[in-house]
Amino acid sequence: MLRLRIGFVLIAMVLSFFGARLVQLQGVDPGSYARMAAAEGAVRVPLVAERGDILDRNGVALADSIKGKVVFADPSLTAEQAPEIARILSDRLSIDYFKTLTALRGRKDGSRYEYVARRVPSTLATDTVAALEEAGFKGIGLDDDPIRDYPAGDVAANLLGYMGTDEPLGGFERTFDQQLAGTDGEATWQSSSSKGVRIPLRESTLKEPRNGTPLRTTIDRDLQWFTQKVLAEAVQQYRAESGAAIVMDTRTGEVLALADVPTFDANNPTAADEEDLGSRALNDAYEPGSVEKVLTAASLIDAGKAFPRQKFKVPGILARQDRPIGDWFDHGLIRLTLAGIIAKSSNIGTVLAADAFSPVQLVDYLQRFGLGEKTDLGVRGETPGILTPGEAMTSQTKDRVAFGQSLSVNVAQMAAAVNTIANGGVRVSPSLISGTAVTDDGVTVGTDVATRTRVVSKQAARATAKMMEKVVDPEDGVAPGAQVPGYLVAGKTGTAQRVVDGVYDGTTTVSFGGFAPADDARFTVYVVVHAPRVDGGGGSITGPVFSRIMGYVLGRYGVGPSGGTPSRLPVEW
Repeated sequence: MLRLRIGFVLIAMVLSFFGARLVQLQGVDPGSYARMAAAEGAVRVPLVAERGDILDRNGVALADSIKGKVVFADPSLTAEQAPEIARILSDRLSIDYFKTLTALRGRKDGSRYEYVARRVPSTLATDTVAALEEAGFKGIGLDDDPIRDYPAGDVAANLLGYMGTDEPLGGFERTFDQQLAGTDGEATWQSSSSKGVRIPLRESTLKEPRNGTPLRTTIDRDLQWFTQKVLAEAVQQYRAESGAAIVMDTRTGEVLALADVPTFDANNPTAADEEDLGSRALNDAYEPGSVEKVLTAASLIDAGKAFPRQKFKVPGILARQDRPIGDWFDHGLIRLTLAGIIAKSSNIGTVLAADAFSPVQLVDYLQRFGLGEKTDLGVRGETPGILTPGEAMTSQTKDRVAFGQSLSVNVAQMAAAVNTIANGGVRVSPSLISGTAVTDDGVTVGTDVATRTRVVSKQAARATAKMMEKVVDPEDGVAPGAQVPGYLVAGKTGTAQRVVDGVYDGTTTVSFGGFAPADDARFTVYVVVHAPRVDGGGGSITGPVFSRIMGYVLGRYGVGPSGGTPSRLPVEW
């Protein structure tokens, strides 16, 4: 009887314990315990957003996304056989063995979703998982993970930038990452702890990813390809260190092509030298040389201090305060008009004409042309160049600035300045983005926010353009190779000593900037080649490059000859 009573007491105690536990689970805090139970088999799966395309002006993709896969592991199923699975994955996917081993073994938080490899081509990923399953291994799965692709390889790569595994590493990809990236989503579902598969009819949640927004540029893909090709041929032919070229729509300031050489394949950036991954055209400052003379001339004419037929006696050497100034060609006393000074590219003549300006007056005009300030095209690391304030500029520095030394620019700055003359004296700020876009730094850029500023009068711009026509004249000019058959061309050569690490290193930068048709400009082209190892100047090296690019863009956009008459300005008197 005693034993029976003791048995009933024990049974009652056990039943009381289970009853209390049931009250706790269902009455006191049912939600938290339900969540804990659900979490035992919960799997959180990221849903990757598709990155927005980067498009050319015609909607052609310069950067897009193609199908790829993320290979993931469920450590609850892979931990025990991690070394064997890691060996297969590292061999087939060319990924680090030890990092893979860590993912397969899992973290302390017990996560059942661990990345093994991102952005793997679909076929390779599928074949790898199939091989693992055939070998009897479980716990490796696949999810969608778009791969960034650059269909044209190196076309505009220096502008586009490129992607790392999880982040943008340069160019537009980085500058406009917030717009392009979108927002990842997430799915949570219940899984069988033994097989790692989704359990039907169990609670699941889904947060859809929000894909990125496309970015439309002003670049013309085919023109960009052609510009890069012609520039690369010149850099190779003249054994130069590097080069850059830009094509602008004269009236709108839209950049149709912006080429850098050397460049790289955006699909394989690790194969390139690090210094080739950015845009030298915008990030590197250089002294422009004699192309700057047309800015000096236009400013003088606008200020009423010079005119195209003005006569100058130009000596072979001009003695100045700190050092004598010479020309690129040997001569005695010659008699040149202002038009002749531009046509022959005389440093001495330019200095004599610029004597009518104080340093403050010259610098004021150059700032209006956009020198000394970033163009804010939307490219990280753009240099503002160097332009000494007029109040701090000596007369010796002013002499050199007048013909394009002792100041520095980037390619877009100088192209926009030359384009100001082409555009009747109105500077239109250059654009690389069609419409508007906001950089990750909060700057709004694009064609819709482009500015227009009157720099010199229409008459001064027209007079300067007529002088620039003489530069390509086969009899009077230094760059007949820059002519485009059938068209009137206005242009200017440049050859400048090159500064490296703060000193002139004995090499040069040669350039040619101009526009066509000269009397009704539609396009401005500016070409720069750094450190050619073959004798030549802006006329012989970059003039023919200009001619090929300008001829192509005029034909591509159906711009016929204007029918104007060539300049008859005298160069000598």
